Amino acid sequence: MHDGNDSPDSAVPVERKRRKGIYILPNLFTLAALFGGFYSVVMAMNSRFDLAAVGVFCAMVLDSLDGRVARMTNTQSAFGEQMDSLSDMVSFGAAPALIAYEWALQGLGRWGWIAAFVYCACAALRLARFNVNTSVVDKRYFQGLPSPAAAALVAGFIWLMTELGVNRGDDGWLTWSQTTWVMFAFTLYAGLTMVTNVPFYSFKDVQMRKSVPFAVIVLIALGIAVINIHPPIVLFGVFVAYGLSGYGVYAWRRAKGQHSSVISTSTEEPDERGLHK
Repeated sequence: MHDGNDSPDSAVPVERKRRKGIYILPNLFTLAALFGGFYSVVMAMNSRFDLAAVGVFCAMVLDSLDGRVARMTNTQSAFGEQMDSLSDMVSFGAAPALIAYEWALQGLGRWGWIAAFVYCACAALRLARFNVNTSVVDKRYFQGLPSPAAAALVAGFIWLMTELGVNRGDDGWLTWSQTTWVMFAFTLYAGLTMVTNVPFYSFKDVQMRKSVPFAVIVLIALGIAVINIHPPIVLFGVFVAYGLSGYGVYAWRRAKGQHSSVISTSTEEPDERGLHK
């Protein structure tokens, strides 16, 4: 006879595997940033270039938040990293290139679309390099101009010129022909600087959870007030300064005889040896 405890109902329950899911909070910020890039392209197609530029800047703010939110809430994931890279490619790679082309570069013929493609390709290369070099790069610096800052240079120039009334066919203080070539130069500069080894400060060592002196809050309030004086001029000026700062750091390091590259010595990447100088 079998004991009553041997019945199938009394068997030890098998622990169910936990279903894999997606963290909602950080990915909401990533999707919102992606929408900013998509919105920019749509606005450019409708010749609303001021709104297209604003969409890029909104995507920048949202993109800066998703990673911090993920770290603060301990919701980092491989899915989130890949989603963030794809969103960046749209918002800071394809969108600025298309906006610049629609606004001015198409008037340069083949030179225009070549410049737009160079920017877009460099954004893709920069993001791919960032993903594979995460473990060997000094966290305090970006290797090359980060794609959001590059997008800010391109979109910021368009926003500023639009606010100043520089339009296609108008010859004011800056002719339209001159404007298109300046746009050409900004697009190439932003694109090529993304794939250099020039170090740009990342601000990742700034701790948000630490207490700060009262004066810091006052300075932040003053900064917000200055930006509101004329956002296109102030924001464009800030990102031009940042876009040049990396070359200043590079020159200073070379003058001091220090390593100019932010890549740490890696034994797993022999092809990177020539960059450790």
